[in-house]
Amino acid sequence: MMPLNQRILVVDDEAPIRRYLRAALGAQGLTVYEAANGEEAIHAVLNHRPDIIILDLGLPDFDGVEVTRRLREWSQTPIIILSVREAEQDKVAALDAGADDYLTKPFSTGELLARIRVAFRKLGNEPNAPILQVDALRMDLSRRLVTADEREISLTPTEYDLLRILMQNTGKVLTHQQLLRNIWGTAYESEMHLLRVNISNLRRKIEPDPTRPHYLLTEPGVGYRLRG
Repeated sequence: MMPLNQRILVVDDEAPIRRYLRAALGAQGLTVYEAANGEEAIHAVLNHRPDIIILDLGLPDFDGVEVTRRLREWSQTPIIILSVREAEQDKVAALDAGADDYLTKPFSTGELLARIRVAFRKLGNEPNAPILQVDALRMDLSRRLVTADEREISLTPTEYDLLRILMQNTGKVLTHQQLLRNIWGTAYESEMHLLRVNISNLRRKIEPDPTRPHYLLTEPGVGYRLRG
């Protein structure tokens, strides 16, 4: 069974392949985003925060191995390579660059879906995924559901990722740079306003009184932590 409400980015320069995968994955309840080259792929990961990336190696601007290498500088999103290249050295290069799996074209939809399910299990996005909880704040990773005092909280993808990393490190101080690098990427490590705005929005949604935070605490001059 495929987890619901998950986002997949398909990176391939062939429009028919993208259309096919959009239809096949969409039929499984997955939200599909597309990119036709490496530059679009990098921007799409930043903008859409996909849960899994399906990546072709033969892109028109720069190679999929290079895309993988660049993404791995700041993102741990699972990457499944989908390529016509069958040579062992191509597979080794992609996996060494940080890809999680490699599937050669032509491929069967069943096998691709199986590889995606494996990637989701590694992420923890499966029915038995852990539930993170601090007092009345609760995050169900399998359903991407956040509640506070049993009230469902609607978060943007960025707010969700920010809260998730804080809850997964409950009680630990995460520096401004760590949060910016993990959520937006290395190019954004000095963009403090981005972090402040999202922290403010998150507090407004999860805190009983945002002016006196109970959950999301500021460590002046250092970063933030979630109350342990």
